[in-house]
Amino acid sequence: MDIKNIKSEFPIFKQKINGKPLVYLDSANSSQKPKAVINRLSNFYETEFSNVGRSVHSLAVTATNRFEETRDKVQKYLNAKHREEIIFTKSATESINLIASSFGDKFIKEGDEILTTELEHHSNYVPWHFIRQKKGAKIKFAPVNKRGEVEIDEIKKLINSKTKIIAVTHISNVTGAILPIKKIVDLAKEKKIPVLVDGTQGAPHLKIDIQELGCDFYAISCHKMYGPNGLGILYAKKKWLEELPPYQGGGGMISEVLKDKVSYADTPTKFEAGTMQTADVVAFSEAINFIEELGIKNIQNHEKEILQYGIEKLKKNNSVNIIGEPKERGSVMSFTIKGIHPHDIATILDEDGVAIRAGHHCCQIFHDKVGIAATARASIGVYNSKEDIDILCNAINNCKKVFNI
Repeated sequence: MDIKNIKSEFPIFKQKINGKPLVYLDSANSSQKPKAVINRLSNFYETEFSNVGRSVHSLAVTATNRFEETRDKVQKYLNAKHREEIIFTKSATESINLIASSFGDKFIKEGDEILTTELEHHSNYVPWHFIRQKKGAKIKFAPVNKRGEVEIDEIKKLINSKTKIIAVTHISNVTGAILPIKKIVDLAKEKKIPVLVDGTQGAPHLKIDIQELGCDFYAISCHKMYGPNGLGILYAKKKWLEELPPYQGGGGMISEVLKDKVSYADTPTKFEAGTMQTADVVAFSEAINFIEELGIKNIQNHEKEILQYGIEKLKKNNSVNIIGEPKERGSVMSFTIKGIHPHDIATILDEDGVAIRAGHHCCQIFHDKVGIAATARASIGVYNSKEDIDILCNAINNCKKVFNI
């Protein structure tokens, strides 16, 4: 892959940070945006803007068509069976909350169990905590092993007749562990248990064939896929969308509203209440085009090469401790440096133009499990190179000098 040309597609890399070229290693948090996405967003507001699904004037018809064309593109990209299985939300967090609320209200009762893991982002735990409080359900956590991954046998042990749903991440945003989703789904199918996958880290870095995975629900953050902020996608099997009640009420999601009754629109409109983020949906189509033009397999191979190079270089630094060593790993390297708080690491690295994240990464349960409050995290995107890793390592050495380590 021609990284120089790829990087030139991202306007943000033209600027300098503290007088240094920007080395952006925070894509697990949010990816940067290519010109095509930025230009499409601007162009839509300049020439095509209107609300969708309401008016019948030319602008409204065009905007609605563009909106629905993106739904078709997402369906094809994920290989979903039906276009109605693609729901637009404001984030992956809302996608998970939608299922936790709608599924939980209808199907979970006191004493029922929700199965998740110790690797989960708060977005795939807190919504289920709400259901636990509301319904008197229980949450069980499949444990993380010493390599920072969750073994299929640990999940199998916890499945029983009270398990009503399994909610798991596709790729850990801390250790990078890739969970065996297909095996988990196969286990769940034997017991007729639905599976929700938090795909916020999976969708940007892996080839997602939703029919092959077989999961019932898959949540995506578009801003991590080189797309706009404030947009998420929920894939849900059509059978569930037809059975689940709406998550929110308001304009757009109704069929008829009378004083004594309300009937709802068909899916997917039933789950898209209110004014939708039309421009962001339209611009996300360009993000998919960008990924498809490069090829997700090419992206995956490139990121794997940079990741391995980064891990090998960090391991040579005796002061650096890499968190987790999963057999199958996504594009994430979380680490600590003995004697330096992760927030100090991130602050000092920024002086060299290196952007990483520091904290618990919305994953406190895992950090508590391994006995550390926070980590520093370097995460890789399509625009990163081995040179970026070299600059990161030099910046880490400069950080150690500041603290006389």
